[in-house]
Amino acid sequence: MPCTNWSNLNHLQLGKYAEYYAKMEFASYGFEVYTSEVDDHGIDFIAKNKKGNFLELQVKSIRQTNYVFIQKEKWNINNFHTYLILLIFEDGKMPEVFLISATAWRNPNELFCDKDYEGLKSKPEYGLNLSKKNMPLLVPYKIEKVIVSLLNSGGSENEI
Repeated sequence: MPCTNWSNLNHLQLGKYAEYYAKMEFASYGFEVYTSEVDDHGIDFIAKNKKGNFLELQVKSIRQTNYVFIQKEKWNINNFHTYLILLIFEDGKMPEVFLISATAWRNPNELFCDKDYEGLKSKPEYGLNLSKKNMPLLVPYKIEKVIVSLLNSGGSENEI
């Protein structure tokens, strides 16, 4: 059993652990995992299922509920094969893992944010407002539910 004192890890260590953990999740479901050496396009790794379909995956990790974002220039909300893997770490527990399609940001709500920051220095971004109030909105995105759904899909244009 791994050490679950996540507060002992710095930001970079936690992020690296989250990436490895996410890759192992996909491998456990029979996906082939491909890692890029450079993360300059908002994609941390690629996963391919047995049908030969690919997913582009971006990993984000947090220790507590707060705000997570991805710059719009690196996140195509019209790509049905791009997903965010969100890992929430709490000391003493294994991380909670969620798998969210980039298309979810097409319909902003309390959880999914679309910020343009017109007239400000910040670049436009898509975000997740991870408050305690919004956590129930994440339940449909638990990785187990989404991966099983992806693997059982008919392989239409909108699905893997």
